[in-house]
Amino acid sequence: MGLDQRVEQACLIGGNWVATADSLPVICPSDGAEIGRIAAGGVAEIEAAIAAARAAFDGDWGAIPAVERGRLLHRLGELVGRDHDMLARMEAMDTGKPLSQARVDITCCARYFEFYGAAADKVHGETIPFLNGYQVLTIREPLGVTGHIIPWNYPAQMVGRSCATALAMGNAVVLKPAEEASLSALYIAGLALEAGFPPGALNVVTGLGQMAGAALAAHPGINFMSFTGSPETGTLVQAAAAQNHIGCTLELGGKSPQIVFADADLEAVVPVLIKAIVQNGGQTCSAGSRVLIEAQIFDQVVDMLRVRFADLEAGSWEADRDLGALISARQKARVEAFIAAAGAPLAQGRVADDAPEGGHYVAPVLYAPVAEDDPLAQEEVFGPVLACLPFQDEADALRIANSTQYGLVAGIWTSHGARQMRIAKAVRAGQVFVNGYGAGGGIELPFGGTGKSGHGREKGFVALEEFSQLKTIVLNHG
Repeated sequence: MGLDQRVEQACLIGGNWVATADSLPVICPSDGAEIGRIAAGGVAEIEAAIAAARAAFDGDWGAIPAVERGRLLHRLGELVGRDHDMLARMEAMDTGKPLSQARVDITCCARYFEFYGAAADKVHGETIPFLNGYQVLTIREPLGVTGHIIPWNYPAQMVGRSCATALAMGNAVVLKPAEEASLSALYIAGLALEAGFPPGALNVVTGLGQMAGAALAAHPGINFMSFTGSPETGTLVQAAAAQNHIGCTLELGGKSPQIVFADADLEAVVPVLIKAIVQNGGQTCSAGSRVLIEAQIFDQVVDMLRVRFADLEAGSWEADRDLGALISARQKARVEAFIAAAGAPLAQGRVADDAPEGGHYVAPVLYAPVAEDDPLAQEEVFGPVLACLPFQDEADALRIANSTQYGLVAGIWTSHGARQMRIAKAVRAGQVFVNGYGAGGGIELPFGGTGKSGHGREKGFVALEEFSQLKTIVLNHG
């Protein structure tokens, strides 16, 4: 599939496609082949994009009423839907994920623009009772120019999740997608122009993180930063933001537990446990990478998982199997290092016989039992590696669940109503699912973590507050 000329070797700055002197290869993870090139933007392109965003915020974009912003966002969502099939194929080829998963991602992307388009004119202030002779009210205002650095695992979804929110509040956006997977972000930015967004409202600069990303995070012309990625890079982004005294949201990954009690419906549980670790090849911040199982059913659940793991298969994005290739040779090597250190797994899937040579494939693996202090129980592998740990009772389950530095998502499997609430309130996580896991994108559901998983909230209505500032107005009317 050839790349659209709009997304090849150019950044979108101030409504224009701007070529750069250097470019970076676009590598398909399924076979390691170069399928195109993207612009290698750097400091100059970031400077230009921020200037264009500021001009838009102070000009045409900033003057558009909230209801009109909403209509533009809704129109952009419609255009994403119109080009759904092409975008899904682009996303699958660029990331290596199975085509069916890429289709879900594009559907979710369109839904973000739809949701925040509908929310744009519904951000209200309040009145506050005060002294006699005074009227006090609050209003929410856009921050100005917001910077967004998104990861490679769900690029299309992340464009919607991060940028739609900021745009709905009236901010002008500068987006830096991951250099490993930039195609859908560039294409969607082109659709924004088609939808009628004023030049500079949405700008996209591709390039290396240490060049374009670092320049964006540290720029004094940015009023807020949104970052999703590794804890190490998140620390650098937050430090850069602090130098300019601006806020930031950080979503930095997790080691999310799924807690399975003996009274759970195991036939319903096990397929979800598997999907939560093999989806996107395990390259998901909310992957259910730890399964905590009550001791009296530990062997039974592990055996059910073992049987199913043996049938899992990795293949090319076109083959649409259980999982695809990992994003890069570097990521493949990282996951394989965890597996080598852990030793022989209890069960292992396979790479399909017809998987292309040169692809970054890792067969899914199951380990059980795993010690609480084992790296597989403490560190984010970001691959199709599932660790099973036994627990004795509720207190033990909570102790193990809360024993990592992360706190993003948790799953609780039990039919006991009181226990559901006890565990949900006590587990350290920003989002908790009871008798389920994941929610098809969960656009309406606030999402974010604690501890090493970061801070701030994305998704849902509350995310609009992250991309706005509160102003208090005190009227002395006598």
